[in-house]
Amino acid sequence: MGTGASRNTDGDGSNGDDGKEGILDHAGGQFYVSLKMENIKLKGDLIPHVYGSVPLVGSWDSSKALAMGRESASMWELSFVVPPNHETLDFKFLLKPKYGNGPCIVEEGPNRLLTGGALQGDSRSALFRLDSDEVLEYRVFIKADRVSPFDLAASWRAYQENLEPSTVRGIPDVSINSVQQTGAENGSSASLELDIEHYVVPAPSTSANSGLVYAANMTETPRSLSRAGVLSNADSSGSVSHSGISVDRPALIKDMEVSVPDPSKVYSSSGMVESKSVGTFSPLQKQDSHRGLFVDRGVGSPRLVKSASASTFNIDLKLDTETKNSMPAAAGAVAAAAVADQMLGPKEHRHLAIVLVGLPARGKTFTAAKLTRYLRWLGHDTKHFNVGKYRRLKHGVNQSADFFRADNPEGMEARNEVAALAMEDMISWMHEGGQVGIFDATNSSRKRRNMLMKMAEGNCKIIFLETICNDRDIIERNIRLKIQQSPDYAEEPDFEAGLQDFKNRLANYEKVYEPVDEGSYIKMIDMVSGHGGQIQVNNISGYLPGRIVFFLVNTHLTPRPILLTRHGESRDNVRGRIGGDTILSDAGEIYAKKLANFVEKRLKSERAASIWTSTLQRTILTASPIAGFPKIQWRALDEINAGVCDGMTYEEIKKNMPEEYEARKKDKLRYRYPRGESYLDVIQRLEPVIIELERQRAPVVVISHQAVLRALYAYFADRPLKEIPHIETPLHTIIEIQMGVTGVQEKRYKLMD
Repeated sequence: MGTGASRNTDGDGSNGDDGKEGILDHAGGQFYVSLKMENIKLKGDLIPHVYGSVPLVGSWDSSKALAMGRESASMWELSFVVPPNHETLDFKFLLKPKYGNGPCIVEEGPNRLLTGGALQGDSRSALFRLDSDEVLEYRVFIKADRVSPFDLAASWRAYQENLEPSTVRGIPDVSINSVQQTGAENGSSASLELDIEHYVVPAPSTSANSGLVYAANMTETPRSLSRAGVLSNADSSGSVSHSGISVDRPALIKDMEVSVPDPSKVYSSSGMVESKSVGTFSPLQKQDSHRGLFVDRGVGSPRLVKSASASTFNIDLKLDTETKNSMPAAAGAVAAAAVADQMLGPKEHRHLAIVLVGLPARGKTFTAAKLTRYLRWLGHDTKHFNVGKYRRLKHGVNQSADFFRADNPEGMEARNEVAALAMEDMISWMHEGGQVGIFDATNSSRKRRNMLMKMAEGNCKIIFLETICNDRDIIERNIRLKIQQSPDYAEEPDFEAGLQDFKNRLANYEKVYEPVDEGSYIKMIDMVSGHGGQIQVNNISGYLPGRIVFFLVNTHLTPRPILLTRHGESRDNVRGRIGGDTILSDAGEIYAKKLANFVEKRLKSERAASIWTSTLQRTILTASPIAGFPKIQWRALDEINAGVCDGMTYEEIKKNMPEEYEARKKDKLRYRYPRGESYLDVIQRLEPVIIELERQRAPVVVISHQAVLRALYAYFADRPLKEIPHIETPLHTIIEIQMGVTGVQEKRYKLMD
């Protein structure tokens, strides 16, 4: 019977015929050897094996020979990679009993020799002589291909999975250990100091607020006021200085009538408004009743490429520069919905203004700050405009309660003026490409709201967001926090005097307060406590407004910590390989025990806490020593999918996929691994995690991966999207995020190097 043999040569036709060329000298590659044996039937329980000169195939020890596996009914196959320190490979086929340690039958003839990827000598079949002098002859096929580490990645992963099967298979998605596991005894390498503050390390300078910061001070800096906080009062013509440039604005008069440009000259609008009835949602029904407002989030968005029809597309749909700038830096469903809303709806709906309404101390600024952070994280260009900040810069901080009386014409005119300034700044920013503006003020009268709606005509769609709180304890707490943090009372040494003045101010607002019943609106009624309440919506349509409603349904002010940590060091971390699903290294196992000790000390009085992990075994194993808390696996918390690069090192990617390496280096945020994910894709699949973290009232420990934790941390720290791929999230470090009425604060603990 004949014998088939094949070999791969370099592009210049060289094949190492001198017999001395090293196997790895062909452009630095390694050789992938494929051996196949064809037979119609085997004798008894004999299985074909291979053994040879390298340790991988037994180093001529027949007891360590590698068994061939069935590729088909009549074909056996074995593939392996020649180690880099061997220039040649000598090997032979042999038959071994499937069961037991019976005698082996080695093929007749000289050794087979591969040098430089080429088969030396004559091709031949494999001949086996049995004890009965019967001879078995099988056709063999020998193939050696020079391949790169990239090409070997899939084989390497399969080998690892076969060599080390997952140790967490069968563990339920939700589990709880009721008894503390042993292994973290005092005095061991996994024990912690009694005081966990011993492990506190400084947070990065760009981290979440580490102190108490008044939320209004973090809002957009007024553009209509001069540089460095020096005020430029409007002259009689109604002109205001914008960084040295004179910009005309409509003059304000006392009866709140304002002159605005003809909307048709700015944007065309159909003028059609969809009417919807008021809907009331209770916390118990909020999940299902809103399900119809949202589209399913897919992973990834199509890569956009230039085509000959690109210019026609641009003309037909009138995608001007302003429209392009308003597109969110998002992926998948976010971008698709934004395109639909912008192209199918009225042009002013390309921009959205969320106008806060409510009495002081009802959580408006806090809600506005959270909503701003959420929308920015999703990729929507969002800014928070606080009218109180404009007032303080324009008229100073020493305004008594009389300034806020409705029968004080000078005070009313001054407050209306700064509200118009803030609205003008927001509209100007939208014309430059901004997408969502959060307009933060009391806006407690219909006259004020009508002024804002007139200014918005042809420029943006307004949705009023009214916060109503009837809990006197919460209101009293908010008032006291206001006195402690607001710049309005920074120069008031007497706390009680400041408290009384603010209550007088509040009484002035209550006398003229008119609840929202016009236009599109969202009412949050007693939602801040997180223990009930209602949300009412009227005339709300569109993808983004629906997402905003869903977010607000799940948000509250209950203080609680969220602990973020990466898994313990894995074996792939040691090897420098990305992705994979390997177990922990020795150092990783020590960290798992230290983490369990830390969680026990930090959350000992928080028995309602829970532990969240990904579905990959390195996070599950890291959480396994933690006892007494429910453990929940989230596929959304899995590491970024590296696609075909999974299991490779960055050096291997750089060497074998230089174009991909450079593309990732230029834009890590939007770069998507071939058949994998980008950071924007990760953000999309993490949105349900963020919503659930906002909804939780008890502490949560999130054990996940570097890319995922970067995205989660960016949400809480309000970091720009472009910074997410570069956020520092070291191994064996815990980031504690404290959420509550004072905003977001951060503390870091480093348990080990």
